[in-house]
Amino acid sequence: MHQEVGLIATVAVSFVFAAVLGYGADRLRLPPLVGYLMAGILIGPLTPGFVADTALAGQLAEMGVILLMFGVGLHFSASDLLAVRGIAVPGAIGRIILATLLGIGLCTLWGWSLGAGVVFGLSLSVASTVVLLKALEERNLVNAPSGRVAVGWLIVEDLVMVLALVLLPALAELLGGHAVDTNHGLGELPLVLTIGLTLFKVLAFAAMAIFLGPRIVPWLLTMIARTGSRELFTLTVLAIALGIAFGSAAIFGVSFALGAFFAGVVMSESQLSHRAAADSLPLQNAFSVLFFVSVGMLFDPSILVRQPLAVIGALALVILGKAVITFAIVMMLRYPIGMGLTLAGGLAQIGEFSFILAGLGVSLGLLPHEGQDLILAAAILSITLNPIVIIATEGLKKHIHAQWPSFFENFGRKRQKTLGKELEKIRALGEERERQHQLKMQQLIETFPLFSQVGEDAQEELLLLFKAKSAPPGERVIRRGDRGDSMYFISSGAVEVRLASGAIRLEPGAFFGEMALLSGGRRTADVIAVDFCQFEVLERRDFNMFMSHHPNLRAVVSEMAQKRTEMNVLRQQWEKSMDLS
Repeated sequence: MHQEVGLIATVAVSFVFAAVLGYGADRLRLPPLVGYLMAGILIGPLTPGFVADTALAGQLAEMGVILLMFGVGLHFSASDLLAVRGIAVPGAIGRIILATLLGIGLCTLWGWSLGAGVVFGLSLSVASTVVLLKALEERNLVNAPSGRVAVGWLIVEDLVMVLALVLLPALAELLGGHAVDTNHGLGELPLVLTIGLTLFKVLAFAAMAIFLGPRIVPWLLTMIARTGSRELFTLTVLAIALGIAFGSAAIFGVSFALGAFFAGVVMSESQLSHRAAADSLPLQNAFSVLFFVSVGMLFDPSILVRQPLAVIGALALVILGKAVITFAIVMMLRYPIGMGLTLAGGLAQIGEFSFILAGLGVSLGLLPHEGQDLILAAAILSITLNPIVIIATEGLKKHIHAQWPSFFENFGRKRQKTLGKELEKIRALGEERERQHQLKMQQLIETFPLFSQVGEDAQEELLLLFKAKSAPPGERVIRRGDRGDSMYFISSGAVEVRLASGAIRLEPGAFFGEMALLSGGRRTADVIAVDFCQFEVLERRDFNMFMSHHPNLRAVVSEMAQKRTEMNVLRQQWEKSMDLS
């Protein structure tokens, strides 16, 4: 295989194997992601046959995580994060600590060092963003309170893991490993300064994303949307997502996924966020498949034979241990039983951060290669079994409700109501903003039925292109002989078009000024405001650009301009005949 086609071969073979095995898994009533994982195992370096480029696959999978987290951010907001902080922050931190302690205990039984136990426990404590979001989407829970809490929980876990990735090299020698400068010089600083600098960089990034981003990104999207180029808009959306993700990692040291999430949160403030989500969705789906394939490529099936008990121990910690810890924390915080079981099932797996931590632990001499294989085995098996775990927790939820209905419904009701009210306020604000937007669209069509001939995206584009203008009674809006530089649509009020033969009155819903734009000539009449008028003005450049993308609309406008020209000619001929008579 030529090196220059390695990328094409990796993508092509990954998609083909994933499609075939994903369909096979679906026919066997298994989640398609099981087929994606099996595809990765088959084309990985540890099984015979074709071997794909694992490095390229890993980077493509990282793009999948970036785009997926970007999509989550588009439907999330800073208000959502603040609303779930009461459970997400203590829950995520508490579970990481307890799961890490269980991992240290398990490694002690195997005779491993404390450093190995810390890395192993941290790797098993954090859940996979991709897997959880897929599970929530399949059950339509992303926008439910449990889904919002789960996403907020994951964001807190990501922030803790960012800190762990910085601190591990600084603590490597104390934990029995060797120091490696993987933090751009931060490892040379004292531990306290390292922690402080890391926290400062994360907070600085969050502050810039929350306070500066909403002022720049929506404005940029609006400017691009006004060009009318669909491909340029999609390109800009991807550039913002990938650019912020890469910049946040390079400058502030946070993960790609976290940077992409904040990029989505920033873009969600724009009226064009739903269009951005629709444009990026196909790429999200395609690259998220590559994530599962790349995980399968790293898996060594022989670990199941060499260390079956160790694999079972690690898997039990991930599924049983983390589920019990999660449920216990939710109960201690006095939240509903149903929410606790939903979080316990959805978070009972590990993923992308686990692989990063395991690789760092091996490079620092803290974690043996056997430990990395066990983490990968636990990841593969927990991801595969996660749908079954979720079904089991749902069954347990129904059983508890049937056995103790009063206890099930009343426990945590107060916290649930408080959280529900906060999320409902946020949802109501979002719905009101969307309602106002739809009302503008409806008013546009009702006032100007002409625009019903174009699609919703084109109507939104018009709202961006229009420039509002007003005129008091008696003001000359257009002067005869001037160069045609814009087209006017009357929203309210009335105007008179002053011709030599008399005046023509135009009411709301009518338009004028198109004849000079289409012909390239001069204005042929004066237009005077009769009442206080409100106009939507389409400038020459925007008119030509928009009409070039919508030839049917241009044809209608041209036909009306032709009729007006013919009427003017007939009127002039009639006036001449009257003069002669």
